[in-house]
Amino acid sequence: MREYNFDGLVGPTHNYAGLSPGNLASTAHRGKVANPRRAAKQGLRKMKFVADLGVGQAVLPPQPRPAIDALRRLGFGGADDAVLGRAAAADEGHLLRLCSSASAMWTANAATVAPSRDAADGRVHLTPANLSAMFHRALEAPQTTRTLRAIFADAARFVVHDPLPAGAHFADEGAANHTRLEGEAGAVHLLAWGRSTWGGGEAPRVHPARQTREASAALARLHQLGDGALLWQQHPAGIDAGAFHTDVLAVGNGPVLLVHEHAFVRPGALQAILRARVGSDLRWVQASARELPVADAVAAYPFNSQLVTLPGGSMAVVAPAESEANAAAKRYLDRVVAADNPVTAVHYLDLNESMDNGGGPACLRLRVPLTDDERAAVTGRVFLDDALFAELDDWIDTHYRDRLTAADLADPALLDETRAALDALTQLLQLGSIYPFQQA
Repeated sequence: MREYNFDGLVGPTHNYAGLSPGNLASTAHRGKVANPRRAAKQGLRKMKFVADLGVGQAVLPPQPRPAIDALRRLGFGGADDAVLGRAAAADEGHLLRLCSSASAMWTANAATVAPSRDAADGRVHLTPANLSAMFHRALEAPQTTRTLRAIFADAARFVVHDPLPAGAHFADEGAANHTRLEGEAGAVHLLAWGRSTWGGGEAPRVHPARQTREASAALARLHQLGDGALLWQQHPAGIDAGAFHTDVLAVGNGPVLLVHEHAFVRPGALQAILRARVGSDLRWVQASARELPVADAVAAYPFNSQLVTLPGGSMAVVAPAESEANAAAKRYLDRVVAADNPVTAVHYLDLNESMDNGGGPACLRLRVPLTDDERAAVTGRVFLDDALFAELDDWIDTHYRDRLTAADLADPALLDETRAALDALTQLLQLGSIYPFQQA
């Protein structure tokens, strides 16, 4: 079994609308002029860097934006799709911004995944996240389901579930709150949650807790994990400090967990349980709030990094450049490399366009463990190699603007540009007509 990182290509409507309460970077950069071309190229070059390390790498296409179906459901009519954006901007610009978000690029929120070796039926399980805590993200679930079912179409090897029922009870944020650890004693799926609809656990007071315990429990059942699931609460203080998802303050791979003391409640008890279930080879590398203030962790995203296994068995951290620039974050990552664990290197990459909207390297990828047979059964040309990288780079140059403001979202030409880009991309990736506008 090998892990593949399915990264989301940044969409042509990438902009800074500040839509996510609790995401401090998103709020701070609201109104900034965006560069969709640069954002997409930064993400693509990260994929190429990871692939060149010898790590499995694949791509997921963006979603159509503006979301015309949502605008119609909100009462904007007319025969011409292209003018709906202008009508929405004239009526209430915030609705157009919500329906134009390119947030699907953060595929850590696209779904939760369990490998075939962990599921009772021996298939890879994927459950698209309903993302019901935020309207602009909840729009993603139907297309995410269509896309994943097109790529993982072999029902003998894969099952792509429907998203959990939407609403406050089963709010699900995907793999951003899921960590799979594995050691000599076995594998554990750590499913974190921020609030319980039916009571239990202290709630954050400043920012919303997005993932519910009930959603995490449902995912464990759907994926047939049995005793392999461990539900644990996010620390309310971490959420209130801006760690809206677990992957802002923790990242794990194999037997290694890099974690901030404000990532989870009762971290000592969690460590003891994981050591018993993962094995004595568990490496828990914790940053204290004194060593790495939570404000620095949230600003620099050292935990929202990719922790990847290299071909020789060692591990590397792929971190944002902001972590290198932040003294406390860099000291912690240097300590990780120096400690007794498989991590031997940290690589810092420029992902500023994504970071300013609140998403680091870990946000941009969905981890999908596959056997060789399962990889061969994947539909489409989605695994990154040098040829696909070059074609995607040219595709971005052809179809993406290098400047986009909130006012530009009302430009009728933007919808035509986006649809032309996605139509060309689905042909390049050999995925067929996965978008409703293509089927129409």
